[in-house]
Amino acid sequence: MKSLRLLLLAGLMLGALVGRAADKSIVLIAGTPSHAPAEHEFRAGCLLLADCLRKVPGVQITVVSNGWPADVSVLRSADAIVIYCDGGDGHPAIRPDRLKLLDELAAKGVGIGAAHYGVEVPAGDPGFAMLRWTGGYFEKFWSINPTWTADLKDLPKHPVTQGVKPFRIHDEWYYHMRFTPDLKGVTPILSAVAPKNTVGPNGPHSGNPHVRAEVERGEPQHLMWVLNRPGGGRGFGFTGGHYHKNWANPDFRKITLNAIVWIAGMEVPAGGIESTVTEDQLKLNLDPKK
Repeated sequence: MKSLRLLLLAGLMLGALVGRAADKSIVLIAGTPSHAPAEHEFRAGCLLLADCLRKVPGVQITVVSNGWPADVSVLRSADAIVIYCDGGDGHPAIRPDRLKLLDELAAKGVGIGAAHYGVEVPAGDPGFAMLRWTGGYFEKFWSINPTWTADLKDLPKHPVTQGVKPFRIHDEWYYHMRFTPDLKGVTPILSAVAPKNTVGPNGPHSGNPHVRAEVERGEPQHLMWVLNRPGGGRGFGFTGGHYHKNWANPDFRKITLNAIVWIAGMEVPAGGIESTVTEDQLKLNLDPKK
């Protein structure tokens, strides 16, 4: 009888270990404080999304605050990494050693996502890396970052759109990304026709002849996309997320949660990742700003 009890106990322990081994580790990297209050709330946004993801069975979630982690072992054990931060020359991932590390992880199948300003990196090695990881990025003098209300009504059939209803929302929607040639491996997820008044004078972020011609023709602009990498692994880019209050929108939030789970290699439920967010929750963890 004692031997039987020991065997049963060993079986339960083994089952628990197997269950933990099967969990997906997701790391959200939140950038340093930026912009005005309730804008670019990277830390508060990541913590909010993390609370939603902790309700998903089989997920272990870690939030790294204020940029690149001091201990990169948290990244080496991740199944998915999402970077929500300021971009451009200050993007936390663009140092050569960090590009190399993320390249190594992506080659092993680790999912990589970028949100809002985090989709912008300098052209050259950082831009090529983002193309490999996510399929697209914001390039100065090519892409633009106007604030406008996007009517997101034509959603493709994809795991990331499961349970998401068409919605309209005001945000700083970047568009006219630099994508992989012929969108190889890329599936546009959120697209909308940008109003003509979203294109300003020529400048690094405001306008250029290429984007102006597309807007004049009424071509849909891709605001969110996903990538199936040729060698395995997944990525996504999401240009929204300027205004913290937008995380209260259930479809805006769900499509982001779906994308995070999807790049981690998990199956997205038919109804998407369900979550609720209250007004009080939105006020939590905001960066102290003048």
